[in-house]
Amino acid sequence: MTTWTGDDLDRIAEADELEMAPLRRDGTLRAPVPIWVVRDGDDLYVRSFRGTHGGWWRTAVATHVGHVRSGGVDKDVTFAEVLDPETNDRVDTAYRSKYGRFGGTYVDPMVAARSTTLRLLPT
Repeated sequence: MTTWTGDDLDRIAEADELEMAPLRRDGTLRAPVPIWVVRDGDDLYVRSFRGTHGGWWRTAVATHVGHVRSGGVDKDVTFAEVLDPETNDRVDTAYRSKYGRFGGTYVDPMVAARSTTLRLLPT
């Protein structure tokens, strides 16, 4: 299994956004969409601002593969759904810490979208 390098983690975590392009069932990538990304230790996580209604998220959980680009890092990834409450608590904190400057209008929906948490695993 491939892991993120320290440089990859730092560069992606420092960037405000990540371009997410999940693979469709027909084998083509969706057009990239900008989303927020947070780091917890050696892992990267994303959530859907629109919850389970987010188009990119529905595609990602259907195929579990895609491509991301952020902070000069360009990687194919797999998506792992995160159900663990403790991990989600840490991801909540990471969203509040990293993006709190944008205010509750934007951060609160990300914290409320715990059911859409995906861990990004480089391939």
